[in-house]
Amino acid sequence: MKNSIGLLEFKSIAKGIEVTDEVMKSSNVELVLSNAICPGKYVTIITGELAQVKNAIELGKTLGGIFKIEAEMIANVHPEILPALSGTADMDEITSVGVIETMSALNSIITADIARKAANVRLIEVRIARGLGGKGFTIFTGEITAVKRAISAVHEKFVPMGDVLCSTAISNCNRELVRKLFT
Repeated sequence: MKNSIGLLEFKSIAKGIEVTDEVMKSSNVELVLSNAICPGKYVTIITGELAQVKNAIELGKTLGGIFKIEAEMIANVHPEILPALSGTADMDEITSVGVIETMSALNSIITADIARKAANVRLIEVRIARGLGGKGFTIFTGEITAVKRAISAVHEKFVPMGDVLCSTAISNCNRELVRKLFT
C-alpha cells in the first residue's frame, strides 16, 4: 500500500537525474514525477511504504550533497493526493472551488493533504513547480463551507510562515471556467 510520499528537489538538473536513478535502483518505491522545473531545478516525487520512502529520501539527501534543496516526506498521505498530482482526479460534480497557492512544490503537497484531512473536500489537482517558477498550487472542490474550512486549516499552519501566497474559495464556480481549468 502506497501511504507515503517523498520529495527531492535539487539545484542541478544533472545531479537530480543522477540521484533519482540511484534512489530508484536502491529503493522499493514508485516514481510519481521526475522533471526539470523552473528556474533550472530538478524535482522527484516518489511513493511507497513509509520505511521504503524514508530510506529513499535519506539516500537522496546523502547523494545530493550540496545540490540538495529539499528532501522531505509525508507519512500517511491521503489517497487522493497521488491522482491529484498526476492529473487523473475525477472532475465530475465540481461545485465550489478552493485554490491555495504556495511558495514551494513540497508545501503544495502538504497543503493538499491538510485540506483533504480537515474537511469534506475532493482534491482535483496539485500542480507543482513546472512552469510556475518553483511555486505550486492545489485545487479542490466541495460545499462552500467545507472549502472554506479546508483553507482555514491550511492557513493555521502556513500563513504565519509566509508559505501561502494566496488562497480563494469560489462558490458555484462557472462551468466554462471549470472546463478550461482542467484542459
